[in-house]
Amino acid sequence: MTRLALLERLKELQQMPKFQRRDISTISACLSKEALAKHVELCEEAVSTPVRPTLHDGRSDCV
Repeated sequence: MTRLALLERLKELQQMPKFQRRDISTISACLSKEALAKHVELCEEAVSTPVRPTLHDGRSDCV
């Protein structure tokens, strides 16, 4: 998954009730792609959404 796709997913997660009063996005500026993927995965688990593949999904990533 590209960095852009991870950021878009994080933006979706930010709108969920569990995170509406927390900022889960600002940290993304400091995270590597791998760390961002883990952050998104943990946020998805926290809201009990199905975890989307974040690493090694068969597409090349230039970002």
